[in-house]
Amino acid sequence: MVDISRTSTAAAVDVHRTTTASPAAVWEVLANGWYYPTWVVGAARIRAVSSHWPGVGAVLHHSVGAWPLLINDRTEVLSSEPERELVLLASVAPMGRAPVHLRLAPTAGGGCEITMAEDVAEGPARLIPGPVRQALIAPRNAETLRRLCYIAERRSE
Repeated sequence: MVDISRTSTAAAVDVHRTTTASPAAVWEVLANGWYYPTWVVGAARIRAVSSHWPGVGAVLHHSVGAWPLLINDRTEVLSSEPERELVLLASVAPMGRAPVHLRLAPTAGGGCEITMAEDVAEGPARLIPGPVRQALIAPRNAETLRRLCYIAERRSE
């Protein structure tokens, strides 16, 4: 099992974004596993979603890449606190696995700040030096949060 505390190490990448959408509106998007490829950069399609998503142990079966070069993989829920935090274990074979922490904090005016923290915890990608991993993960996660906010803001109109 992956130690989810690894994302608090110096190599972890924290990306923040503030949205006018409420924590409830953002959680609605996170809680619908079928939306995953619309906001997660690199996810191409969903093949199956556990019926208890986003409960602990629930799994998304997804594919990453671009057709026809797709890799089938999965993401599992490690921890779930509605409208506050979702911790996922994302897998991309053969590169490795990475815990992903998504935290929602209410802001004045009814919106929220979303923090996404991620770092590789297992597999060959762990051999990439921390600063290089950060340079690859940070822009991807910034775009991921941008997409998540757009969807949540649209749903809350």
